[in-house]
Amino acid sequence: MTFEEAATIPQSAIVALQGLRKKRQIQPGQKVLINGAGGGMGTFAVQIAKSFGAEVTGVDSTRKLDMVRSIGADHVIDYTQEDFTKSGKHYDLILDIAAHHSIFHCKRALSPKGIYVMVGGSKGAILQAMFLGPLISMFGSKKMGIVGYKPNKKEDMVFIGELFEAGKVVPVIDRRYPLSEVAEAFRYLEEGHHQGKLVITVEHNNKT
Repeated sequence: MTFEEAATIPQSAIVALQGLRKKRQIQPGQKVLINGAGGGMGTFAVQIAKSFGAEVTGVDSTRKLDMVRSIGADHVIDYTQEDFTKSGKHYDLILDIAAHHSIFHCKRALSPKGIYVMVGGSKGAILQAMFLGPLISMFGSKKMGIVGYKPNKKEDMVFIGELFEAGKVVPVIDRRYPLSEVAEAFRYLEEGHHQGKLVITVEHNNKT
């Protein structure tokens, strides 16, 4: 594992793992949808879900779909052409990184005992999931909630490391920027076109 690859893991991969395992362990054959599959966290989520034996659907923009397929997604949805909450298909787990649908719309895309977990999105979407998710979960078989980063989970780091060593998870690095170009890296990130992660490199004694 290179330093650049290692730098991509601590937050994105760990939060993806924690989101996928928030309520219960994914079982082989279960249908998992990753909304925002082509970004830094989404690329890890697709690969981790596949390592559990899930049937994975990745949702993202047109230009990212080939990459999402290449890392293992069984199905892809172009959100500019199709709304997964209106397709009539149902999923055992929805991991929502983009959160551009209300949780009520996502609820209808869940299987009868399905789980919805938000791990990203706007402040409004996060607040909705925090306050309404538990209420929805109390009065039905579908569970909805939100997950945050827990940096003290050493076992999660070990688990991700084992997946990497086994070749089941490979960091997707879109671009590398020297520290002097960090502002340009943030501009590219804000455009939303990045596939996977961006890495900032630091030179020390003429070595990166």
